Amino acid sequence: MSLTPAEQKVLDRIDEELLVRITQDLLRAPGQNPPGEEAATVAVLTAAARDLDLDVAAAVVEPSRENVTVTLAGGNGPGLLLLGHTDVVPLGDGWTVDPYGGLVRDGRIYGRGASDMKGGLAAALAALAALRGTTLSGPVELAAVVDEEETGKGIRAFIEATRHSSVDNSGPTSSPADRLEAERTGAEHRYVGCITAEPTDLQTIIAARGDSYLQVAVHGRASHAGNPDGGANAIYGAAAVVAEIERLHAELARAPHPLLGPATWSVGQINGGTGGSIVPAECVVVADRRLLPGESPAEVLADLTARVGALRLEDRGLTVELSMPMEMPAFETPEDHDLVRVTEAARFDAGGPPMPLAGWTAACDGGYIARDLDVPVVVLGPGSVTTQAHRADESVAIAELVTAARAYALIALRLLTPS
Repeated sequence: MSLTPAEQKVLDRIDEELLVRITQDLLRAPGQNPPGEEAATVAVLTAAARDLDLDVAAAVVEPSRENVTVTLAGGNGPGLLLLGHTDVVPLGDGWTVDPYGGLVRDGRIYGRGASDMKGGLAAALAALAALRGTTLSGPVELAAVVDEEETGKGIRAFIEATRHSSVDNSGPTSSPADRLEAERTGAEHRYVGCITAEPTDLQTIIAARGDSYLQVAVHGRASHAGNPDGGANAIYGAAAVVAEIERLHAELARAPHPLLGPATWSVGQINGGTGGSIVPAECVVVADRRLLPGESPAEVLADLTARVGALRLEDRGLTVELSMPMEMPAFETPEDHDLVRVTEAARFDAGGPPMPLAGWTAACDGGYIARDLDVPVVVLGPGSVTTQAHRADESVAIAELVTAARAYALIALRLLTPS
């Protein structure tokens, strides 16, 4: 599709110098999570949005942790949601440049979060700025939430606030069931779609795996190691649980998703025991379970509970507690959906490389939008989750920032065309 004169006019407003400056300012602000340092990044994002004459609203999630919504007003129709997060993973070791420096070198900007995902936030802001003065059928919102890298407190708070706002705008409801339905349909009609600005190498992602953490706490009985049969060894029980999880992983490998591959299990942490001469009374196993579209985290927890129960650890004098401290749903949007069609054409017209529609084995907050608000989602953003995110000397190409901003602006123009 060729660009119309009105579209070209908007794209000509994408200011590379402004885009670089906003990205650098965001990178120079701390945002590590844990411990949850988003406040400085939120302050920079808020100031930049206000300087661009965009509406800004903040909502407290926890003390010193705020979600921010930046809005470009439009008509009364449903809007477009751009989704991002303000936290980054801890710095880690191995940096050869200042992780807070925002260094520009050879067409790239360096710093923690350059790809994941302060560059995406900057591109979204630049797109909103370029769209000022256009006539749109609905608003364009950028939701920048906290805690994406940990337990998803920010996106869950955003979902709750959106549901309540939708219900408040839909009139009174007569029963709890009516209220739930009003929440769902009201939120669904608030947005035509959601673009999650995570790093995808500028590829349109139409499906993403979800993620969950499961914790298995095994309780035994301590005794002197000289008489191990006098105790109940929690580590032995945990070892049986780990072996069962490994079997589960092998079972899942036999049923891959066409875009995402199979669901997976991975044991990432084991903590137990107090000394070599003491039979351990406690051991905790933490496992990562990647989810496929349609999988219920509650059913995953129930299945593991049943599998662990079948191990009959109580016969060894052990008890077990299972919990799921974090869950992030998967999503899949049909490739023939209007959101996908418009996004892919806009991405290409904005200067994106020819690439097929794809799935993403990483997880993101977009899954909550798809599941809890029933809004279609795609992921599209500058930078790379595979070669840049969560590693030393993280960087993003300036050219990708510009292309992403152009794509977001085009998507908004084409989805929010006044009738």
